[in-house]
Amino acid sequence: MTVSTHSATPHAESAKFKPLRKSAVVRAGSYLYEGDRLVTGWHRHDVHQIEYAVGGVVDVETADTHFLLPPQQAVWIPAGLHHQATMNSNVRSIAIMFDPELVPYNGTSAAVLDVSPLIREMIVYAKRWPIDRLRTDDASERFFQTLGDLVLEAVQSGEPLFTLPTSDHPVVSAAMTCTRNNLHTVSAVDVSRAVAVSERTLRRLFLEETGFPWRTYLLHARMLRAMALLATPEQSVQETARAVGFQNVSSFARAFADFTGHSPSAYRKRSAAHSF
Repeated sequence: MTVSTHSATPHAESAKFKPLRKSAVVRAGSYLYEGDRLVTGWHRHDVHQIEYAVGGVVDVETADTHFLLPPQQAVWIPAGLHHQATMNSNVRSIAIMFDPELVPYNGTSAAVLDVSPLIREMIVYAKRWPIDRLRTDDASERFFQTLGDLVLEAVQSGEPLFTLPTSDHPVVSAAMTCTRNNLHTVSAVDVSRAVAVSERTLRRLFLEETGFPWRTYLLHARMLRAMALLATPEQSVQETARAVGFQNVSSFARAFADFTGHSPSAYRKRSAAHSF
């Protein structure tokens, strides 16, 4: 379940090319990030990429889409696509890069997939072959070819995941950003004031642009943020409920179960079981 929200930014159009490989003979490899908050800036590269959040929250933006990655999901970024990644506090993520000649893919849009146990284990194992190594070998070539085939199969055949709508409308786009940034206290009144329209106008524009009410957007954004927070080992269900705007844990638990099919406690245990 992944949040997809509009990120209206002109910087994507001027994204810079970012080289990742130190040797032209290396056609695939991994990149591990562990640390505090990091914003990569808008860039593109000549390889396909799959970004998997092992722990913490990773945001990946394209020119018109913003993905928030909960556990067990990854985002596929085709070669040449302008994007920006934000590693929030205490993030551990693994990116795998594939040369298009090794893993042919004709799509031009990012996609999100559920990571199977097999793909997850292969992503972790791939740390032995970093993308900036100078040499390659037959074993790594065969490994990344197999991993790439599995990833493409998941991208092309995976079921659609929960998303939030995008919008090019400046008021609606700003309202989405304001909503996401203030999930713990936000109200329609707060958002309408922040974007300088009446509450009635906000609700009308939101429904016209997205097809559903602002209140539904808020609920889904809260649930998706809660999924990411519950993946943090030290985060309790009660703390998560408060962080996303629920004062009553029972109400939060019911909403979360309706959205994910799991209770917050069960989802938290499931996430811990898949952490490394």
